[in-house]
Amino acid sequence: MNFTKTTEQDSNHRHLEKMSVNELLTHINNEDKTVPLAVEKAIPQIEELTTIIVNRLNDGGRLFYMGAGTSGRLGIVDASECPPTFGVSHDLVIGLIAGGDSAIRKAVEFAEDSTTQGWEDLKEHHISSKDVVIGIAASGTTPYVIHALQMCNQHQIATGCITCNQGSPLAQTAQYPIEVVVGPEFVTGSSRMKAGTAQKLVLNMISTTTMIRLGRVKDNKMVDMQLSNHKLVDRGTRMLVEELKISYSDAQHLLEKYGSVRNAIKNYGS
Repeated sequence: MNFTKTTEQDSNHRHLEKMSVNELLTHINNEDKTVPLAVEKAIPQIEELTTIIVNRLNDGGRLFYMGAGTSGRLGIVDASECPPTFGVSHDLVIGLIAGGDSAIRKAVEFAEDSTTQGWEDLKEHHISSKDVVIGIAASGTTPYVIHALQMCNQHQIATGCITCNQGSPLAQTAQYPIEVVVGPEFVTGSSRMKAGTAQKLVLNMISTTTMIRLGRVKDNKMVDMQLSNHKLVDRGTRMLVEELKISYSDAQHLLEKYGSVRNAIKNYGS
């Protein structure tokens, strides 16, 4: 197979240690500007996978992200933000990382090289053909992810991926691959940079679009968000002031009574 890892190719910039702080920041920013354009080219792939996810979740399925290192952490971040933002259950979107939860903070040596642990991790969650699994790997070669997706394919579980190399083994394994080719990193091989940014953007697009299509947003507001701190309570109160044309104190009482912006709107005046 003819496969070149552009994420591992030499940086377009040389002698970084001789650059000033301003030069370093400017060059990193210029590289970062290319990322949204690379994501834009992948929108048809993102649309195809997101459509599958919406359909599966509407039918009672779940969404799993799995990856190693930075990729795994990004999946966990996106999954963990769905319940507070959209009021969904913690087991609707699940992030898995090679090496388990301790790998969120500290790298677990060789965890990503396992050809069995990914599937074992999925089985712990009683994975089924209702679910969707997205493998996240900038390189597109992570064994932990690839072998898990191969097992999913054998068990009629929908598979997608987010990778930053064209024609990778991961993309060839996933039924619905997303390839965002961002080119060489500013620091050669440091895929937490442009590749990580690209993965974060794609995850934002997938989860936000999915939640909107599942009815978790009203107009442009997070009406199902969890009221877990004063800032969010204030935001929810102001939503009610705007939506219902009532005073701030009345909105506060309403929100306190019904526990969510959506329920407060639904029950107002009843």
